[in-house]
Amino acid sequence: MAPCPMLRRNRREAMWSFQTDPDFQSELDWIRKFVDSEVEPLDSILGSQWNIHDARFKRFVRPLQEQVKERGLWACHLGSELGGKGYGQLKLALMNEQFGRSRFGPIVFGAQAPDTGNSEILAHYGTPEQKERFLSPLLNNDIVSCFAMTEPHGGSDPLLLKTRAVAEGDEWVISGEKWFASNARFAAFFIVMAVTDPDAKNPYRSMSMFIVPADTPGIEFVRDYTYFGQAEPEHAHLRFNDVRVPKDHMLGENGDAFAVAQVRLGGGRLHHAMRALAEATKCLDLTCQRVASRFTKGERLSEKQMVQERLADCWIQLRQFRLLTLEAAWLADESKDWKAIKQNIAAVKVMMPKVLHDVSSTALHLHGSLGLSTEMPFSYHLMNSYMIGLADGPTEVHKLTVAKEMLRDVEPSQDQFPEYIHHRAKAQADLKYPAD
Repeated sequence: MAPCPMLRRNRREAMWSFQTDPDFQSELDWIRKFVDSEVEPLDSILGSQWNIHDARFKRFVRPLQEQVKERGLWACHLGSELGGKGYGQLKLALMNEQFGRSRFGPIVFGAQAPDTGNSEILAHYGTPEQKERFLSPLLNNDIVSCFAMTEPHGGSDPLLLKTRAVAEGDEWVISGEKWFASNARFAAFFIVMAVTDPDAKNPYRSMSMFIVPADTPGIEFVRDYTYFGQAEPEHAHLRFNDVRVPKDHMLGENGDAFAVAQVRLGGGRLHHAMRALAEATKCLDLTCQRVASRFTKGERLSEKQMVQERLADCWIQLRQFRLLTLEAAWLADESKDWKAIKQNIAAVKVMMPKVLHDVSSTALHLHGSLGLSTEMPFSYHLMNSYMIGLADGPTEVHKLTVAKEMLRDVEPSQDQFPEYIHHRAKAQADLKYPAD
């Protein structure tokens, strides 16, 4: 395949026509109306969207999922070989922009994290038996899953992981701790990253990935953490006390953990970004209604120039972020190579928390004291902006990726002064265009 032109440095060709196919646009329109009328109300009455064991989930959410399936919009991130639409990243991004307005939107459409990423791992690395036992029910949302990688002491550096998996006969014995293992208490199984070769010359080959069923003896729930605005605590601190799993529960080969983990990251970051965009857009929509309704000092808030300036800044920021994310999605479809666009993905990850933070903060402020209260959603969105700035690696890590890619092919000047200093540039210009 020829390299995507947009991947070559210093190219400025147009990306696409900015026009969505009419047939697909009709699907997006249906999604928006469906989410607005049927899905968003769930946010106010149900607990965690991953708590599929709640009787009210079965009563209210399952019928909506059936409507989505009948429409042919269920789990569209899947390839056709797994029963999905095989949509590219651009279409998936546009869908996430619509159902991301509700925290129940992703699970109603079979596109919730971490299950989407975990299903991709199982599709790539799972054995036929693993796919039947874990992947099929996961894709149907009969179960949910957990990705357990982070450890209390490790932060954003995966090379500091200490959880060990030691081979004993026909089993792996896993010992260690994981934390902020999202949705662990609802999950039927965990995908766990553990050290299998602590003496490996290449530290990125020292770890492996395992499927650990949630009912395996030795798994201890230390506690669940939450943050402001979440419906239920859902970020677990887990302890693995000599947890035994069969040898065939390893995903990929011994030492493949980092390669396995990368399968789930690229598309997931784009989808999270469009959901963050949806969150922020909803905040701005609500704020526009509020400032158009409130009077102070003889006029509406919407007529105050300082209010107008803040609204304009938010709108511009949202449009910029939307284009950045859709460009990355388009490049993903063109290149079929996540490594080739890691700078674009990193840039999206950097901007995602900032945009949600800035817009939700403005929304909170312009709603006044009501905006600060728990009767309004803005404190949650503001806190969520910090969460997405830490999940899947903190913002600083992704800024480094952007900068390193910018500088990767830059040749340093060998002279004391750069070629573009004025007197040298003028001398070159005089040679090219000499005087009479």
